[in-house]
Parts: sequence; C-alpha cells; structure tokens
Amino acid sequence: MFVEIVTPDKKIFSGEATLAQLPGSNGSFEIMNNHAPIISTLNRGKVRIIAADGKEYSFDIAGGVIESAENKIIILAETK
Repeated sequence: MFVEIVTPDKKIFSGEATLAQLPGSNGSFEIMNNHAPIISTLNRGKVRIIAADGKEYSFDIAGGVIESAENKIIILAETK
C-alpha cells in the first residue's frame, strides 16, 4: 500500500508500506494492505510505518486526520 504523511510545512514520508500504526482519537489502530476504507482523527502520539523493504519509521505528531482507501493512505499531521 502507498503511504503519504504530510505536515503543514512539508511531506515527511512517501512510499510503499506493509503496516501503518496510528494514534487514533478512540485508541491506537493499525492499517494493513486491503484494509476497509476509513477516515479518522488522530491524537498526539507516534505514527509507526513498516516500509515494504522492512525498514521501520516513526514520527511524532500532535494530531491530525487519516484517510485510507484502495491501498492508499494519506495522513495530514500536525507536528509538535
């Protein structure tokens, strides 16, 4: 799946991934390939991405919104 994380200042991640772990407003959740479409607000916390090549990335956010559909995830995040 394709993941893109965008802040008001810049794009901080863009690439293929196998897992996205997110700090949702109602609790932490994960998205993997072929996940059902979802739109959710995000709380302060860590966004964890496992890239398709196995590398792990972690980003601290102060909140935001996620939209996922058809194996494409867009995260609009506020940074601390």
